[in-house]
Amino acid sequence: MKKVGMIGGFGPEATLDYYRLMIDHYRKQRGGESLPEIIIYSMDIYTLLNLVGQKRWEDLIGWLLKGIDTLYKAGADFGIISANTPHIVFDRLRSASPIPLISIVEETSKKAKEMGLKRVGLLGTSFTMQANFFQKEFDVNNISIVVPRQEDQDYIQHKLMTEIELGQFLEETRNGLLRIVEQMVNEEKIEGLILGCTELPLILTKDEFNIPFLNTAKIHAESVIRYCLGEKT
Repeated sequence: MKKVGMIGGFGPEATLDYYRLMIDHYRKQRGGESLPEIIIYSMDIYTLLNLVGQKRWEDLIGWLLKGIDTLYKAGADFGIISANTPHIVFDRLRSASPIPLISIVEETSKKAKEMGLKRVGLLGTSFTMQANFFQKEFDVNNISIVVPRQEDQDYIQHKLMTEIELGQFLEETRNGLLRIVEQMVNEEKIEGLILGCTELPLILTKDEFNIPFLNTAKIHAESVIRYCLGEKT
């Protein structure tokens, strides 16, 4: 069995959720007679946000590689980053990493393809919604990505940074997010929704408007356990 290495902290609430999701999925696959070995290195989300906000990509890559190297030296056989935003530089990280890395974006794209989706909405940080790393990967599977209007992106970013990343899940905010999704369903005709920030599934906890909500944390965590057990992701 392969030992899991996880860069966490982006943010702490999602890291806790990832651990639970991995353990739950492992138990479904193997029962209660064993558990996976998981090494978690929690890094500073505010350093991440500063580097991304300033588009200091080389510094971001170097900083994240130090974290991945820490996992490697601790004995991890492969690694993941438990957040979507850092995948802006994932290709560079993968090519320089001392251990294999599993991409949250690639795994979500595979899942969307399996579900037969062709046009999906994307919610996440402003960095994730405005960059092209999701669309680039989804193009491989001929799936179109739709993002909210600019004012809605601003709303999502504000709520993520001032509430959701801090573990505050307010009903008013949930309703505000759902209004954005409803508009995308009605006007953009999306067939599914990517929860492209790993905290979003903590507030948008179920499918709505008769479309699937793709929980990127859950998709990623299940892929991790498949890889851990030696299965193809």
